[in-house]
Amino acid sequence: MLRETAARWPAREALVCDGERLTYAEYLAAVASFAHELVALGARGDRVALVLGNGPDICIGTFAVHAAGAQVVPLNPLYTGRELGVILDDAEPRIIVCDATLAATLGPLAARCGARHLIVLGDERGRRLTEPRSVIALPDPLPSPDDLGTLQYTGGTTGVPKGVDCRHSAIAVNVAQRDALVPAERDGERILCVMPLYHTYAVAMCLHNAANCGGTLFVLPRFTPAAVLDLMQRERITVLAGGPSLFVALTNDAGFGPEPFRTLRTTYSGSAPLPEAMLRRFEAATGAPVLEGYGQSESGPVLTFNPRHGVRKPQSVGIAVPETALEIVDARDGSRVLGRETIGEIRVRGPQIMAGYRKRPAETAEALRDGWLYTGDLGELDGDGYLYIRDRKKAMLLVSGFNVYPRELEEVLCQHAAVAEAAVIGVPDERSGSRIKAYVTVRAGAELDADALAQHCRANLAPYKVPREFLILDRLPKTAVGKIDKKQLQ
Repeated sequence: MLRETAARWPAREALVCDGERLTYAEYLAAVASFAHELVALGARGDRVALVLGNGPDICIGTFAVHAAGAQVVPLNPLYTGRELGVILDDAEPRIIVCDATLAATLGPLAARCGARHLIVLGDERGRRLTEPRSVIALPDPLPSPDDLGTLQYTGGTTGVPKGVDCRHSAIAVNVAQRDALVPAERDGERILCVMPLYHTYAVAMCLHNAANCGGTLFVLPRFTPAAVLDLMQRERITVLAGGPSLFVALTNDAGFGPEPFRTLRTTYSGSAPLPEAMLRRFEAATGAPVLEGYGQSESGPVLTFNPRHGVRKPQSVGIAVPETALEIVDARDGSRVLGRETIGEIRVRGPQIMAGYRKRPAETAEALRDGWLYTGDLGELDGDGYLYIRDRKKAMLLVSGFNVYPRELEEVLCQHAAVAEAAVIGVPDERSGSRIKAYVTVRAGAELDADALAQHCRANLAPYKVPREFLILDRLPKTAVGKIDKKQLQ
């Protein structure tokens, strides 16, 4: 994909970050050079861990590992040594590539997990993967469709991380599937990447999206609302991808308004549910549609999207991408297919589904049954086949015998004009099974108290759904990828 784009538009700007600007010819040359280096170090058929922050190096490194015929293992550079050690012991990479600030931490871990080489970037010698080089061809042969391309670790906030084995065929076909529903323009899209590029959503919607359409990818090393708004206006951004945290931060910033978004064509929202009130607020101010989608690391990652050219339904995550079957089944054992507008577990089947979990045959067998991926998410389909996510199966609360879905309550809370963000959890209760607790943050300049929240919920929810406690916080805890961290709330 990158090679063909570079052949078609060699002089077109490909990658921009912190003043560095690479053309597609320069981008491909950097990828090819590092790929040959990795092959010489024995990477082919093995794994290469990338522990890098946002910047050109992680973009080049991701493509180079794939071109070298190795499996890329993207890891969060904000993880502690303990967290990185657990994953590296499981992944057993041959090579680790890291930022210089992490070299002292990763040196002992590399020795422990059996890595043969530790490549440090940005050290005192100033090594960068963007350094000028003569143009060379990509390694031959390139990987085959059935080769493993990515080992994406997931589930770190709920337990021991699991490594998702993804084949090149699954990754490649998912680029085309996504492009069928939310196609990027070929006239030079300008795509802003705010999310961390070790995350599968950022890779799909930013890194691969830009290379596929021949667009320019603008990578933000560190997120601040001011930095995003400045880049939006100065670089005439046409595509913005993010999650709820991004939209909350932008709409609460003093500089938010129509001016920075005059060139914006499309906004993608994923990784977590976006409350409808926030979606409408953002669209009203910017004039750009927000297209919600849904997926998992185990599924390529993209499974559904509201189409760019077609019917959009607020609160829905859209329709299934091509060549994908999606069904709602009973949440107990998944053996019975449910009708439309009935909540159950989402299961999917398609060419983008993972090969399995690394070294976890029992968990692979539980997730992959008879060709279906059981997502662990609860949802329902409407009469037009649009999917509505209701919650994680494990997040469903049982309150006095009634099923309560935190996502529904969070939507209601966010409809209050003073609420910026909301999270709902359940705590064990001897009488009712679960006692519902709601956490919210307040929009800038607004005032709010627990009594007002309770009154709002009583007007919009059945009595058993109304939270017993309301806590107003300065901020909600977030995971490294910007999702509300309910484990910390618990």
